Amino acid sequence: MKKIVTLALLLVLGVTASNAQETSKVTKKIKATTAKVSTPKVDGAGMVFVTETIDYGTVAHNADGKREFVFTNNGNKPLIITNTQGSCGCTVPTTPKEPIAPGAKGIIGVKYATDRVGAFTKTVTVTSNAEGQPTKVLTIKGTVLADDAPKS
Repeated sequence: MKKIVTLALLLVLGVTASNAQETSKVTKKIKATTAKVSTPKVDGAGMVFVTETIDYGTVAHNADGKREFVFTNNGNKPLIITNTQGSCGCTVPTTPKEPIAPGAKGIIGVKYATDRVGAFTKTVTVTSNAEGQPTKVLTIKGTVLADDAPKS
């Protein structure tokens, strides 16, 4: 009986070890494939955004209107952002002052004036030395809710 239990235990452990090795192989293949799907490199300065549209969703009147566009310089030269311009006075962007090194991340901040009630769609135009895209248009959108009417 002891031999049967020992054999069964060895069989279970062997299958478990085998499955763990297979799982490890699959994980390695996934990591290798993911690495190959990375952002293409650009000869010169490059600018690739995580997202080009920020959806505020539905926000309260006078809520915090600050958000951030995150990007990476996918080129082989420093990225220099020379200007960021909101489509109106209610959309105020902030520009990185220093060049963004190749492979480095940068942030363009934007603040929307949430004192304006209703739906909105605004743009931020980014001017830079990015190869093939000297200007890039980013979008923010959402809806600012009105305050509740005072109760009598």
